[in-house]
Amino acid sequence: MARTQINPNVQYVQLLLLHIGIALAIYLYRPLSSFILLSVLIYFLFKIIQNENRNNEALLAAAYISGAEVFFRQTDGMIFYETGKYTVIVFLLIGMFFKGTSSKTVPFWTYLLILIPGIVIGALSMNYNAPVRNQIAFNLSGPVSLGVSALYCYYKKIRKEDFQMVINMLLLPIIAQMLYLFLYTPTLQEGIISMSGNYAATGGYGPNQISTVLGLGAFLLVTRLFTVQHRFLNLIDLLLLSLMGYRAVITFSRGGVLTALISIVAFIFIFYYKQKVSERSQSQLKLILLLVSIFVIWSYSSIKTFGLIENRYANQNAQGELKQDITTGRVELVGTELLAFYNHPFMGIGVGKGKEYREQTLGYGIASHNELSRLLSEHGLLGLFALLILIFVPVLFWFKFKNNYYFLAFMAFWFLTINHSAMRIALPAFVYGLALLYIVDEKKPPVHRKRLSY
Repeated sequence: MARTQINPNVQYVQLLLLHIGIALAIYLYRPLSSFILLSVLIYFLFKIIQNENRNNEALLAAAYISGAEVFFRQTDGMIFYETGKYTVIVFLLIGMFFKGTSSKTVPFWTYLLILIPGIVIGALSMNYNAPVRNQIAFNLSGPVSLGVSALYCYYKKIRKEDFQMVINMLLLPIIAQMLYLFLYTPTLQEGIISMSGNYAATGGYGPNQISTVLGLGAFLLVTRLFTVQHRFLNLIDLLLLSLMGYRAVITFSRGGVLTALISIVAFIFIFYYKQKVSERSQSQLKLILLLVSIFVIWSYSSIKTFGLIENRYANQNAQGELKQDITTGRVELVGTELLAFYNHPFMGIGVGKGKEYREQTLGYGIASHNELSRLLSEHGLLGLFALLILIFVPVLFWFKFKNNYYFLAFMAFWFLTINHSAMRIALPAFVYGLALLYIVDEKKPPVHRKRLSY
């Protein structure tokens, strides 16, 4: 099947207008959210099967759902809570059915197999009254979606232009969500600002998840600013970046914003390093514009939050007094999981057992916020081996080819996100997979390099 010949810049504007319409439609009539999600799922499923995934339709579908997951959760569009992660898994599995995977994916098959013993232990040891199936599914959907994303993407060649379309599919539903939030809560009032997470600014939904997706949206807009050479689109993206950054900051959830800033620095570092000297002057001008935009976003956010946002990032309460715990209780949660690992080092306490274990040790049950310590506590030494796979396999891949200038930023986003928000959403798992893609720039003349075998 021939590729579409539509200009990618024109296509971006058309899709942007479509998603402005989606945001407005869901705001005016919230039940449309379920209908739109169902339409999206049917459309992508049809395209994947019709084209037999020749143009990576499965990757585009997974990107879109990963970016849209929190938006549809927030607007009650999901069939059930974990719909997003399961859908990403299904789309990528269908894509692999048509196109297969690389023979190099053995480490990630091993990673998935490592998860199995923890399921058995969790099922056998969990409290009789506990919802065993739900607990196991909730704690495994994220790691499994990561494994499937890695299987699909590892050593997969993708054209630079097609990769940019994947980025757009990830970004567009986040833009729709950001616009929806402006419609839902156009202004802030002093009396409704919360220092621990501003639900008023997030449409009543979890600030942590909103901050994470808006932070990624801001990061992706920054990457477009540097990779898309089109002045009009750069101005549009700069405006969207300002709006996205502001909405991310006023969630008062720091994790997503700080993760975005670190990812931006990582991307610019690699992108600038790989540029020719003659190309760097334009990037330097864009970098100045970016720094000015960040200053304006922060200053405006400080004014609109009556200076309270500065207290939040300085780890102070509304009265300006320094808080004792900058992690808002996350260190204590990690401590219980490391204790569980110490007491059950070989096989762990079992998948889904962490919440029950914390109820026994702390007196209250709460879900993990850190995927690294959760893997150790629930899977023991097998979990440690899984972590080593997830960290070192991509690093070795990068040092071998060094062709994906998003690699460092995507790995930083994955690692930092799972440390403050675990894998409650599909986004970090999918972004991890994107770091493993082999991006081909067909516009450049062929050069001799190491052969990419399958």
